[in-house]
Amino acid sequence: MKVAFVLGEESADRIGADLLRHLHARSSQPIEAIGLGGAAMREEGLASLFDIEELSIIGIGAILARLPKLLGRLNQTVAFLREAQPEVVVTIDSFTFTNRVAAKLRAASPRSLIVNVVPPAIWAYRPERAQKLSAAVDHTLCLFPFEPEALARHGGPPASYVGHPIMSEPHLARIMERDAQAGPRSAAAEPTLLILPGSRRGEIARLMDDFGRTFAELSARMPQLRGVLPAVARVRPLIEEKLASWPVKPLVVDGEAAKWQAFAEADAALAASGTVALELALAAMPMALAYRLDPVSYRLRQLMTGWTAALPNFIAGHPLVPEHFHDMIQPEHLARRLERLMTDTPERAAQMRGFEDIRRKMTVPEAPGAAAARIILDLAARKKTGAEAPV
Repeated sequence: MKVAFVLGEESADRIGADLLRHLHARSSQPIEAIGLGGAAMREEGLASLFDIEELSIIGIGAILARLPKLLGRLNQTVAFLREAQPEVVVTIDSFTFTNRVAAKLRAASPRSLIVNVVPPAIWAYRPERAQKLSAAVDHTLCLFPFEPEALARHGGPPASYVGHPIMSEPHLARIMERDAQAGPRSAAAEPTLLILPGSRRGEIARLMDDFGRTFAELSARMPQLRGVLPAVARVRPLIEEKLASWPVKPLVVDGEAAKWQAFAEADAALAASGTVALELALAAMPMALAYRLDPVSYRLRQLMTGWTAALPNFIAGHPLVPEHFHDMIQPEHLARRLERLMTDTPERAAQMRGFEDIRRKMTVPEAPGAAAARIILDLAARKKTGAEAPV
């Protein structure tokens, strides 16, 4: 059975590798994986058409700057898939690229089975993309419990909630098990602030100065404070360069194990708004979020229609964690907010209660990769036999 993958960044590569492992385990026939993938998918036997690092860009400005090359890669991918004729095409995230591939393939081969994993965040901005997704794919697999209803409301394709891959993270499972046995953590006498300025060069460059001033202000208010900054290896040189000007410096740690240890031990976090906010919520880590868009995206900020940009807030259904954007990123304000979150206050207790609710909503009966593999194989079987019943 030939399964093609179309994706464009590291996080999607990890999702694809997990899905591919479960497809191999669950399928009654051998799986031949083709298309696009990264290091994790190569370990599962996929030889990528080209290096997906070329597609791993963020911000409208960066996309426009590299548009000619992106269009070339898009056409190359479509031509490859048309020639290969896989039984199933799986697109993962990176809507701007992957859905264009799916749409072109759909136009050329209307009966192709195309399944999307990680639909666009229509709940945050540009809800019209739900209809574009519906025109290009047969089914979508969602990572968040609120997404199937949101897609249906805006004319999206049939959708299933399979759960977020983070729920299969062993480090997180140990934190959740500890909390279940011991109850919510109290703030420490000598508190630790977790500092997470992002994993991409652009967001790090835009946030590090703000985070440095906030950490210095908070350190002046809390003399026993220590800071821990988990750094992704590829951007550590930029982080070290920025840290040189910080008046008070945190401990920088490397690797997943050190990161999750910090998640387990810190008292609160100052983080760039993004997927890490969900990790923090599931780890029951009180947080304040901040973000600065790139200049082009900032000019187009009116396209953002969601009432929040924070995943914990969407899942909770109310403004659980505070968000600070652009002019609202004021170090003295952030420091005072974090001080309240790092001590046993009503603000800290409210976030902790909300995180318990998020954990309940995110829990699924089977591993996300296993659920996704089951649905994809079922769709392929129905396609082969001509069955029309929904999954």
